[in-house]
Amino acid sequence: MKCAIIGLGEVGQIYSAALRGAGHEIIGFDPFVSTAPEGMTLAASAADAAAQADLVLVLTGAAAAPAVAGECLPVMAPGTYYADLTSSSPKVMQELGATAGAVNFIDVAILGPVIAQGAQTPLMASGSGAEHFASLLASLGAQVTVVAGGPGSAMSHKLLRSVFTKGLASVVIEAVRAGAAAGLEPWIREEISKTLAGDGQAVIDRYLTGTAKHAVRRAAEMRSTGGYLEDLGVPREMTEASASAMERMAADNRMSAS
Repeated sequence: MKCAIIGLGEVGQIYSAALRGAGHEIIGFDPFVSTAPEGMTLAASAADAAAQADLVLVLTGAAAAPAVAGECLPVMAPGTYYADLTSSSPKVMQELGATAGAVNFIDVAILGPVIAQGAQTPLMASGSGAEHFASLLASLGAQVTVVAGGPGSAMSHKLLRSVFTKGLASVVIEAVRAGAAAGLEPWIREEISKTLAGDGQAVIDRYLTGTAKHAVRRAAEMRSTGGYLEDLGVPREMTEASASAMERMAADNRMSAS
């Protein structure tokens, strides 16, 4: 298969090497790369690369995704595959997919650090051609989850997951740093571990029902917590955000009751 890689940064080169190792022909383009990596043919433009390819993998920054799609999709043959692996929003993925015509547009969400995990990094894909893309990447050792829905669905799943995973990471960091400043890091680590190791669904249900119900009291507690973290001299962005969220919930409760 002829595979075009648009964007030859670290991630682009990782996928290029893996696909080349699996026996595929690689055509690359990056406006900032003038010397072809080993085993790759450099194209004169993104359109030139796409016109020759059975599959295009876009690994640029999200800001460039619309321009790249606008250049590549019109020159691709019907039935070929265009996989956008940028971090573009679901709305942008939907808009780009709507311009694909007879080209199979695949929205691909990267679910881990490619620099660390290589071509085996888990992925999520949606859109026409997602099954074909999943089969190809599975041959490289990647776990690819295909989700229902057109372009934008995979990114929607990823961003919803990020609300939790990135938010949780920020909360844990803030709590552990505060614990260290208070001389209680081992204790707060143990408290966090017990919560994370519990019954996940039960914890979710408790948060959904209890937080709004007790929003007034908990908002006040979080404001006090923010003052304590300020005294400790540690960051408190997540604590302050939690207080604001609970104050909003309390206000919503008052409006519902009136």
